[in-house]
Amino acid sequence: MQTPKPKLVISTGAGMSAESGISTFRDAGGLWENHNVMDVASADGFARNPELVHRFYNERRRDLLKAQPNKGHLELKELEKYYDVYIITQNVDDLHERAGSSRVLHLHGELMKVRTIEEPTQVYTLDEEHLETTPDSTDAQGSHLRPHIVFFQEAVPNIERAVEWTSEADIFVVIGTSLAVYPAASLLHYVRAGVPVYYIDPNPAPVGSNVTVIRKGASEGIAELAEILGKSLQN
Repeated sequence: MQTPKPKLVISTGAGMSAESGISTFRDAGGLWENHNVMDVASADGFARNPELVHRFYNERRRDLLKAQPNKGHLELKELEKYYDVYIITQNVDDLHERAGSSRVLHLHGELMKVRTIEEPTQVYTLDEEHLETTPDSTDAQGSHLRPHIVFFQEAVPNIERAVEWTSEADIFVVIGTSLAVYPAASLLHYVRAGVPVYYIDPNPAPVGSNVTVIRKGASEGIAELAEILGKSLQN
């Protein structure tokens, strides 16, 4: 009978995708591609100017299609040889999926998806031929569509499953996040006592003494983590 693999739970933030050229509002003092983040990523902003918000996410989707998974994304996929890897990401891109990771939970939504305003669980995946939406876009039933993004001022529907995954981790890793965005930042509190915790970031936030900090970007940091864990990576 095969021994089950240890459960490696990884929480990723903006720094995970930075090497792929994906920009975030945290890089520019609250501006995201020259927009005030509350104008394009909040419930109030969407209510006030839905046309701007649709246009903004149309542009982000075009940018995403030009991006490729970076070495760090591929390294996480490779760790599946040794572990049951569960990825909890704050990122709205699909680079973890495109790198081949098996289990990815998006806390803040997904850029390549839209959902109906009337029924949040009615979600549709966009493709390269159908990237753009407007305030007039509807599904076949006539329901209006919006980006499948968890805006500021909205609840995070997947946080309960993220907490569940975290509480079951045999190893917990945080990559590329300032630990400033809640509720994602609170996941550290749900790691069981005695479970090894690693934090990969070139500019890490203050953390407890029980956390091993690797002061590197995602790709280099994951390679160092693999060395610490005694696992070899091909990438």
